[in-house]
Amino acid sequence: MSTPMMPATETDTSPASAADRVARRLEQACAGQRKPPLHLWHPALSGDMDMVIRRNGDWVHEGTVIKRQGLVNIFSSILRREVDDHYYLVTPVEKWRIRVDDAPFLITTVSREQHEGVDCVLLTCNTGEVIVAGRDHPVWLEERNGEPAPYVLVRDRLHALIGRNAWYELLSWCEDETLADGEHVLHLASAGQRFEMGRYR
Repeated sequence: MSTPMMPATETDTSPASAADRVARRLEQACAGQRKPPLHLWHPALSGDMDMVIRRNGDWVHEGTVIKRQGLVNIFSSILRREVDDHYYLVTPVEKWRIRVDDAPFLITTVSREQHEGVDCVLLTCNTGEVIVAGRDHPVWLEERNGEPAPYVLVRDRLHALIGRNAWYELLSWCEDETLADGEHVLHLASAGQRFEMGRYR
């Protein structure tokens, strides 16, 4: 790392002050770096922070939506989902558990481009991160409360819910395959991969 992380000096260890402290540390530690080296950070659990990521992509701290996009981006860059399927904000010296209603990211827009003759679908997260649907970022469909819920893997076991408008756009790009029994299957093609997006008769 270009900037060494210093030990904590604050005496206030409450989750409320932790949110501000985490943001300050990451702004300093990750200056000039694209992503923090989360795989190198393994502090003990500090506690539970009153923070939740809503299904619509809002980050809410102590009941208040975080409006600063830069702050949301910082928090999302240090978000880790561990083998217990809980989500944590992690720094070299602190680890706070937070809640996630559905998925930690939300896909807000999609687009199509060709790279070296290969069709690619680009998905943009609410944090501004852009991923390409493909082998490293598969797209899949689940059912939630009787409704289709489309997701895409963003990174490191962190996935994104695909927003309704983006989902409708993806459906319009799907190939419609008719099976021998008359059932239709919708496939989304991107980066040499095909993802099943639904079936109907």
